[in-house]
Amino acid sequence: MIFNKQIAVIFLTIAVAASLTLAVFLYFYQPPQRLTVNFLDVGQGDGSFIQTPFGQNIIIDGGDGQKILPELGRVLPFYDRTIDLMILTHPHEDHIGGLVKILGRYRVQKILATGVVHNTPTYLAWLEAVKRKNIPLVIIDRRQEINLGPDLKMEILWPQASLLNQEIDNLNDSSIVLELIYQEQKFLFMGDAENVLTPGLSQGERRLSEADVLKVAHHGSDDATSEEFLQIVKPKTAVISVGKDNAFGHPSLRAIKRLEKLGAKIYRTDNNGWVKIISDGANLSIETAK
Repeated sequence: MIFNKQIAVIFLTIAVAASLTLAVFLYFYQPPQRLTVNFLDVGQGDGSFIQTPFGQNIIIDGGDGQKILPELGRVLPFYDRTIDLMILTHPHEDHIGGLVKILGRYRVQKILATGVVHNTPTYLAWLEAVKRKNIPLVIIDRRQEINLGPDLKMEILWPQASLLNQEIDNLNDSSIVLELIYQEQKFLFMGDAENVLTPGLSQGERRLSEADVLKVAHHGSDDATSEEFLQIVKPKTAVISVGKDNAFGHPSLRAIKRLEKLGAKIYRTDNNGWVKIISDGANLSIETAK
């Protein structure tokens, strides 16, 4: 009987010690904080979904709407129906269509846009939904920095003046251009911006600079990926969001050659499907659908 009690005491002591050790480990252990950037397979269009280390969900454009909901359902658990930040780079159909679908399915907390004039049914439907749901809409009219958490920020590079209620000849060049910077690594999102090497973007404190990952502008069109631009940005990884066998000839073979010459690793949603890039702030890991 005494022997059994001694064994029980020994096991109890070991269990208590193990529990205390585990508790101390869990208290002091900080799991790696990772940023995940998903370049969604939305066909001939753009759609990027960002999951920050601090639990924020950010969507940049949404394609034409045909594929966005299944793509979001793939990366978000069924119970998560919140988008913390929606960014519309510009209101062409292949960028805004999916955002209308998202407003119908998810709770959107805040929106960034330029407010340009574009009288299409899809854009007007999006504006009406934003108004009806009373979602805060911030008009981008200058360079600015958005703090998303420790060592994580978003820098808006373009536009640098208000485009609110203006009719723009080339909507592509009204695109919001932004950098997402996590510790030592930088993602550059170009929207469809084509003629971006103005003094405003190539000079000054917040200007285009080298990027680890480039979301190639305008689906890899020739006029959006010039030699001069690439010599400034020098991307290590380039992602082209483009539809298979599209009618526009995207991406341009010359754009591909320029990226290859620079040594960039190229991923294309028409060939690779979705592209998922995970950053711990110093290193990248990349997964693709195929």
